[in-house]
Amino acid sequence: MTENSLKSKVVQGLFWKVLEQGGSQGIQFIVALVLARLMTPEEYGTISLITIFITIANTLVQSGFATALVQGKEVEDEDYSSVFWISMLLSVVLYIALFLGAPWIAAYFRTPVLEALVRVMGVVLFPGAVVSIQTAFVSRNLRFRQLFQSTMVAVVISGVVSIALAMRSFGVWAMAAQQIVYYFALMLVLFVTIRWYPRILIRTERLRKLFTFGWKILVSGLLDTLWQNIYGLIIGRKYTSADLGAYNRGEQFPKIISTNLATAIQSVLLPAYSKKQDDPDTLQRMARRSIRLSAFVLFPMMAGLAAVAEPLVTLLLTEKWLVSAPYLVLLAVSYATYPIHIINLQVMNAMGRSDLFLKLEIIKKALGIVILVLSLPLGIWPMLLFKVVDEYLCTFINAWPNRALIGYGPLRQWADVLPSAWISAVMSVVVYLLHRLPLGMLPMLLVQMLVGVIVYLLLSLLFNREPLQYIYGLAAGRTPASDR
Repeated sequence: MTENSLKSKVVQGLFWKVLEQGGSQGIQFIVALVLARLMTPEEYGTISLITIFITIANTLVQSGFATALVQGKEVEDEDYSSVFWISMLLSVVLYIALFLGAPWIAAYFRTPVLEALVRVMGVVLFPGAVVSIQTAFVSRNLRFRQLFQSTMVAVVISGVVSIALAMRSFGVWAMAAQQIVYYFALMLVLFVTIRWYPRILIRTERLRKLFTFGWKILVSGLLDTLWQNIYGLIIGRKYTSADLGAYNRGEQFPKIISTNLATAIQSVLLPAYSKKQDDPDTLQRMARRSIRLSAFVLFPMMAGLAAVAEPLVTLLLTEKWLVSAPYLVLLAVSYATYPIHIINLQVMNAMGRSDLFLKLEIIKKALGIVILVLSLPLGIWPMLLFKVVDEYLCTFINAWPNRALIGYGPLRQWADVLPSAWISAVMSVVVYLLHRLPLGMLPMLLVQMLVGVIVYLLLSLLFNREPLQYIYGLAAGRTPASDR
């Protein structure tokens, strides 16, 4: 495949992946807003605790082998089938562990309903394992249009079910049903749309080869998942379910934007990078373009969210959720760097350097634990402030190996990112000052959004024109000169 042909497939794949992520998360976001109005912070905090344990178990099932299926130069149909049966076996083991551990989890967090919730929601491990393999098949073949169609069907069905249950006062069980219905619906629809079905076979020699690469990704993914959820576990145990609910609602807004972009980047760029794993110069150009564009798009979104936190929360979630606004501000600043982490790590994965991936995760988590231990006695807000500092320090750690691998280290990356960062900061100050206008909540938000877009685009035209011109060229159907 030529470089231009690959780029064309990447652009198309990225379009459908962004559409899939944006569409599904957009609908889920609307569903979450409706549920937030029907439920209390305490109920949200309870379901958040369950989600943490399910997410960790899902990481054990889905990480490693699925990434190896995407990264490998040569992957055969029997590889997918072999991984399928191993994933099913692992799902059974982990579900039994969750089932037996449910009483302990409920007692530890002093929330009796957790016992039944853990046991019921644990069934998502089985369709989740299948979906991870189906998604690897889609990513490997850049068939993201089918994934978009399947995801939209699943998210609509699960959203309707959860809202219907919440309106009938099912509380936390409405959110549990949303997750279960979503995974089973997505699995079934994907079987129809991509037409991949497992065969009854296991090739141990093929699994051994995949495991050589995948076990490092698995351990890295597990460390990252544990770390991403450790703050929720601490807040849920040390403080209250209401505090955890407020934290998660504040996290919802920046997380849905940054992770959608990062997931699209990871799903599309890993197979694309892998095809150029022996060409460091091309990888450098692709990585640099990805980082500059992600910063150009994400930094103003996060800065804008932080600037309108209080009116946005009041309008969408009602005043009972205003307590989540300060969390939103801090976490928006934190999540701004998320795609930068992903892009750097995908370069290493594409080059087969999962050993570096694992070493970086160990270093980052060790640093994070030190920061967490030092900040924990200071209270919840100092703890979260230091979390933001840790996220920015980790951009340097993740980028450092790529200085030698492709000649694109942390200093060059931040030189590319800083124009978007400072322009976004200026824009956010302007937007925040507009809250003094004597307008209603909705008109004020609309004015703030419009002014923010205008200010950001004008400053970009003056000081950061290149990403803007690149996006305009893509929208106009032209291939930018730097990509020819």
